Amino acid sequence: MAHRILIVDDEGHIREVIRVALRKAGMDVIEARDGKEALARFAADKPDLIVLDIGMPEFDGLDVCREIRKSSDVPILFLSARDEEIDRVLGLEIGGDDYVTKPFSPRELVARVNVILRRLGPRNGEAKPASVLAQGGLSIDPEQHVASFAGTALKLTAIEFGILRAFLTRPTSVFNREQLMRAAYQLNIQVSDRTIDSHIRNIRAKLAAQNCDNVIETIHGVGFKLGRCEKEA
Repeated sequence: MAHRILIVDDEGHIREVIRVALRKAGMDVIEARDGKEALARFAADKPDLIVLDIGMPEFDGLDVCREIRKSSDVPILFLSARDEEIDRVLGLEIGGDDYVTKPFSPRELVARVNVILRRLGPRNGEAKPASVLAQGGLSIDPEQHVASFAGTALKLTAIEFGILRAFLTRPTSVFNREQLMRAAYQLNIQVSDRTIDSHIRNIRAKLAAQNCDNVIETIHGVGFKLGRCEKEA
């Protein structure tokens, strides 16, 4: 089965560029012209990933993301204008998986979509990943694409899941930002330190909500390593 992608942008020519690129890559495409239509199409069509413009009038991409995150962890790839750095960072903090800056290369956008989709797990006879990985109270199952802490399910974005999988695969290693993102994205895609730090901050916040403040340690001047992943006393 082909992946179903929802494109949300108020500019028709941008939707067309993305539609053509994704269909050439073998994906099914559905479209929405604004935030309210996006929520309706999301509920009706159950897309595997959403390409979501931030800068739409009235109900913008950030509003759509907040609403979707109340009930779903479907991957979201934001589209952002060059002068919207604050919005891009905020988008990642509220649950976006990645962003592409306008004007963008259709090839880069398809590459980023493919990388995020690979985080969802195997399809159509693909090789199965390793078995369950665990440390302390944290465990992830790459095959089922589920994560939990002390028996409580965690809602992680695709990139957050990939980062934790990298840590759990090499639990004693220290990762710099470039190594972490290479492990999570599995393509040579450039992302800023601020993007990486947003993902780390989100992971820490989600584990802190489960009374775990030691999931990821900062090694100053080097990068990050997996912590004890235990509940605080």
